Amino acid sequence: MFENLSERLSGVFDRLTKQGSLSDADVATALREVRVALLEADVSLAVARDFVAAVQAKATGQSVTKSVTPGQQVVKIVHDELVHVLTGDSDPGVLKIDNPPAPILMVGLQGSGKTTTTAKLAKRLKEREGKRVLMASLDTNRPAAMEQLAILGKQIGVDTLPIVKGETPEQIAKRAKTQAALGGYDVYMLDTAGRLHIDADLIAQAAAVRDIANPRETLLVVDGLTGQDAVNVAQEFDDKIGVTGVVLTRMDGDGRGGAALSMRAITGKPIRFVGLGEKVDALETFEAERIAGRILGMGDIVALVEKAQQTIEAEQAERMMKRFQKGMFNMNDLKMQLEQMQKMGGMEGLMGMLPGMGKMKGQMAAAGIDDTILKRQVALINSMTKKERANPDLLQASRKKRIAAGSGLEVSELNKLLKQHRQMADMMKKMGKMGKGGMLKNAMKGMFGKGGGMPDMNDPKAMEEAAKALGSKMPGGMGGLPGLGGGMQLPPGLSGFGKKK
Repeated sequence: MFENLSERLSGVFDRLTKQGSLSDADVATALREVRVALLEADVSLAVARDFVAAVQAKATGQSVTKSVTPGQQVVKIVHDELVHVLTGDSDPGVLKIDNPPAPILMVGLQGSGKTTTTAKLAKRLKEREGKRVLMASLDTNRPAAMEQLAILGKQIGVDTLPIVKGETPEQIAKRAKTQAALGGYDVYMLDTAGRLHIDADLIAQAAAVRDIANPRETLLVVDGLTGQDAVNVAQEFDDKIGVTGVVLTRMDGDGRGGAALSMRAITGKPIRFVGLGEKVDALETFEAERIAGRILGMGDIVALVEKAQQTIEAEQAERMMKRFQKGMFNMNDLKMQLEQMQKMGGMEGLMGMLPGMGKMKGQMAAAGIDDTILKRQVALINSMTKKERANPDLLQASRKKRIAAGSGLEVSELNKLLKQHRQMADMMKKMGKMGKGGMLKNAMKGMFGKGGGMPDMNDPKAMEEAAKALGSKMPGGMGGLPGLGGGMQLPPGLSGFGKKK
């Protein structure tokens, strides 16, 4: 998400922060480059112009030029202005799903991902907020649209309105309203039909459904790859139907992301969620501060901690911690960490959330390192016997040949994995002994707390401990990274593994 913009801006700020002092001319030159970067990222000209003007007004003058770290001051001003552009004048807060059954109307063009997003949001409401959700497809035009929502409903364990052939969207909406009230549902979601472009029929149908349901939220689903046209679509739907929020899909793709920056500024409508993949859990809340941090390469530790807490069980973490403190770290432990990393989005997903790691993505790509390495390492461990996994010291030449052949890989790759395992085992042993109560123990406390909840986001110390905990959980030698700041090198265990020839 926003990779191109992030790369361009980080280049501009690298030059700024390296200078000991800044003149107004230096700031003006840097902001010209920022404007070009925004326009290249498909941000609207008016928004880019206003953004740069607002930053320039705050960044020129003694507060920056006389500052101890003038470059950092400019970065902070740009960050704050990004947050302002993405948030607008008021924070929309949580979805209005009070007074059950609360209707949510999903609208948008065909192919924008409405049906999948409906299922993703239903799953989120069910699992995170404990809501009983009913989904209903009103798409009578697209072949198998209703069946698609029914299948997604089964996958996520959410009820869908039974399909009755020949009904109009208005009749389905009335039936969904009745069913939601009688069935004791908290929320019912109406997935409307789309068109390839905005036309009178589409608007009339959506407006008729809106009048029947009187939705608490009308969410417009927009494909993030459509660029500036996404803003025009949002304006049109808002004028004719009334939109309370936007969901941007395909934000994991290679789109330039400018629509997100323009959307709030031009339409005034908040971006509520972003879709980051096809899987039913690939939906994130759009939080301006965290998104601004990602754009400027500051990472998103909060999202990373949340992701870790969703996938790491506190009891399992406690058991592993006790083993690590005793210096016990075998191949089963390494496999568990590799699988954990895959669940958390793989190397690329984690890199985007770690501060200062944006540049390392290119370094890793150049070294031929990607998520297939994790799969190959797991395959090597799966080829070992139970005894070999528990005691890797047993692995001599003949056993190594058998394991490599069983996984379809080279013995050299197994040797690199074993070296990586040794480095991690040594590191875990040191971390278990360092400091009062052990660094690893303190990290786990910071991450899960006594009650196993999220650390306090307003407490820098708690967040630092959570970040350290994540560092210790990183598999494949990555736990040895020096902190979570910038200027990192590839970890020794990964630098040669799976290098492309």
